[in-house]
Amino acid sequence: MLIVAEARRWIGTPYLHQASAMGAGTDCLGLLRGIWRTVLGAEPEAVPAYTEDWAEPSRREVLMEAAERWLVPKAIGAAEAGDVLLFRMRDGNIAKHLGIQSDAGAAPRFVHAYTGHGVIESPLSQPWQRRIAARFAFPEGFK
Repeated sequence: MLIVAEARRWIGTPYLHQASAMGAGTDCLGLLRGIWRTVLGAEPEAVPAYTEDWAEPSRREVLMEAAERWLVPKAIGAAEAGDVLLFRMRDGNIAKHLGIQSDAGAAPRFVHAYTGHGVIESPLSQPWQRRIAARFAFPEGFK
């Protein structure tokens, strides 16, 4: 589980909007970008500046669109460790949070960079599960 091991290496990194530096600061997208750089190499596209509300005012699914370009879509119920999870923090809103599923067993967990907490590993509890908007795998050959 290369993806999960790398995600866990980031635990304890402080939360910092638009950052992607292990130990120094990251947000949820920065965590995914850092994992990508370690396991796949160069990032596939430059990330433009973004606000903390992402694109809520415009209702554009910016994060979802990028995930669909570079990751492999999966059924939401097809949970595996190493999957990328996108979350809608409120019903009807755009997806604007993501994490890496670290355990898909009886007590599922995920690693994410969370405002006010930094990078943590959390239970994928029912409230979090209800917020899952999409599930993706890394490109073939990586877990």
